[in-house]
Amino acid sequence: MEKFDWYNLPFGYIKTDYNIRCLYKNGRWGNLETSSSEFIDIHIAATGLHYGQEAFEGLKAYMGRDGKIRLFRWEENAKRMIRSAEGIKMAPVPIDLFGEALFRVIRLNKKFIPPRDSGAALYIRPLLYGSSAEVGVKPAAEYTFLVFVTPVGPYFKGGVKPVNMLICRDVDRAAPQGTGTFKIGGNYAASLRALVAAKNGGYASSIFLDAKEKKYIDECGPANFFGIKENSYITPKSESILKSITNMSLMEIARSVGMKTERRQVPVEELSTFEEAGACGTAAVISPIGKIFDPENNKIYEYCRDDKPGTLTMKLYNKLVAIQYGDEPDEFGWITIVE
Repeated sequence: MEKFDWYNLPFGYIKTDYNIRCLYKNGRWGNLETSSSEFIDIHIAATGLHYGQEAFEGLKAYMGRDGKIRLFRWEENAKRMIRSAEGIKMAPVPIDLFGEALFRVIRLNKKFIPPRDSGAALYIRPLLYGSSAEVGVKPAAEYTFLVFVTPVGPYFKGGVKPVNMLICRDVDRAAPQGTGTFKIGGNYAASLRALVAAKNGGYASSIFLDAKEKKYIDECGPANFFGIKENSYITPKSESILKSITNMSLMEIARSVGMKTERRQVPVEELSTFEEAGACGTAAVISPIGKIFDPENNKIYEYCRDDKPGTLTMKLYNKLVAIQYGDEPDEFGWITIVE
């Protein structure tokens, strides 16, 4: 058996033993198949390569101190993949088939699930793409669904740390009534110019504004944005934003601890009124924002003057992570135990 330094895992890919695959053909899904190969055979004319018919998900399996394996809100990932598939005219993966693939790949790779005290987890990547040959622009007739896993370390080594962001106005991640609400590769490809520019400038990521007017906060790199002020958790409402399961969960937790929540348009000018701010998603759960720089107005919005995350941000973060690992009771019914 491989030996891992669970306490120094990168947030990256490590080979595991098995992945799960399934083919949609002749109008129906086939049986799940188990593979030990890291590679796929794909037709040179597959729509997933040429026309962007591709969607994916990301979630984690957590090993609790009690030795039980936990999945967090996996049905929401299944539903979101269905929305993504329908959004770009692919055959959707039924929820029960999605779940069966998840449970099987976790059980087969159980030895790769890091222990609780490492802060690491088993990252799970479901993938769906058009796999039949089409030269004309149209949906594929066949689709491939697969799920692979890899152990990943915590996003922040040595504890949660504030990051700095750069407001981007010269790149649009997605347009209103486009594909921004779907978890598809094209949206991430469209964001790369801005993300690379931000990193080259010394920032963790870029903040995208709405594509129509450039007045409102949209996505925060590959994550959702939130701001906190006057005991309210505020997150943008937009036709171009991916519906984050983490964000949705943080809003429920915020209400449970007595905070108000709002999902609405957030104008750039409102950044100066927030007491705390952050980006949220599966990878980091929450990335507290220390500073946001607006190059057009040469303005800096600062939230962590002592270089420490805000009190309410960490309260939400700690409660969500505790539920995911089973350190606190799951009062929301979010956890599924993988037997």
